[in-house]
Amino acid sequence: MKLKVLILGVNGFIGNSLTEYILCHKDWEVYGIDMASDKLEKCLGHSRFKFVEGDITINREWVEYHIKKCDVVLPLVAIANPPLYVQQPLRVFELDFEANLEIVRKCVRYGKRVIFPSTSEVYGMSGDAEFNEETTPLVLGPIHKQRWIYSCSKQLMDRVIYAYGFEKGLNYTLFRPFNWLGPKLDRIDEQKEGSSRAVTQFISNILHHGEIRLVNGGQQRRSFTYIDDGIDALVKIIENKDGVAYQRIFNIGNPKNDLSIRELAEMIVELFKEYPHVRSLAEQVKIISVEGEKHYGKHYQDSVFRVPSIENARTLLGWEPKTDMRSALKRTLNYHLATPGHVLEEIAPRVALKA
Repeated sequence: MKLKVLILGVNGFIGNSLTEYILCHKDWEVYGIDMASDKLEKCLGHSRFKFVEGDITINREWVEYHIKKCDVVLPLVAIANPPLYVQQPLRVFELDFEANLEIVRKCVRYGKRVIFPSTSEVYGMSGDAEFNEETTPLVLGPIHKQRWIYSCSKQLMDRVIYAYGFEKGLNYTLFRPFNWLGPKLDRIDEQKEGSSRAVTQFISNILHHGEIRLVNGGQQRRSFTYIDDGIDALVKIIENKDGVAYQRIFNIGNPKNDLSIRELAEMIVELFKEYPHVRSLAEQVKIISVEGEKHYGKHYQDSVFRVPSIENARTLLGWEPKTDMRSALKRTLNYHLATPGHVLEEIAPRVALKA
């Protein structure tokens, strides 16, 4: 019998990439819901993909029916954007915790397996050199630093899911992505500052603003993971051979791709220069430092570093990330810049001024 996979938030970065992989490499059926379908152009119309445009907080009957119908549920709907943690903390809590709790409870009710996206942010400001799923303390800032409401909401979901496993036998797996990047992460044609995550924000900055703003100098470090490596791990979790993923937590990251945000910005600028139609923009872009409170507001706080231990994924899933940072960024830039037509159309006035 073919596996039936339900993906809530199927048009998102992880959802569309996972769907495309499944349809190309597996015989599984995928059912998906999202509020848009612009990232699913390669999947729409496929005989094993059933998509509906909708909102999980509104289309509750559709969601419940498909939870009952499917074997595996991936609730990938979440706000994962640092500016919104500060600006709209209640919206973050209502979607990331309350809406997802309703989904998890339905999985418990109907005895369905749930694979839930936790986050590297749950580790917060922990001082461990490597973050371990089983032993690392989860350390968050004070209440008025509402930047942590995303981390706290996700951590509470982790704890509730664990408790349902402990008390009700819920078949779950938690996975914690460490800064996944790649094509379709965010839109680069959005000119508003702070509208996307670091990699796509910097690409957009070079194209539209002529400067990259580094919060607190960009000294904070992150471990970046290419989307194909992440999807490889996620598929192994779904396959769950010999039950290795049953009631487990997995960090999915690449410790070798640990670098500062400043180093990330500098690498992107250098790679930009390999594309003739945008080289002039990269050559003249300015990298400046801004204070975190001025950029995000007084409720912002950050963690200094995030390096994952991936021993669980390595030993239980047989997974190892393969893509180095330069290759990951190059593939991302190829997606956005290799076809110069639409990019040139948007930035033509700036290119002309810089030339």
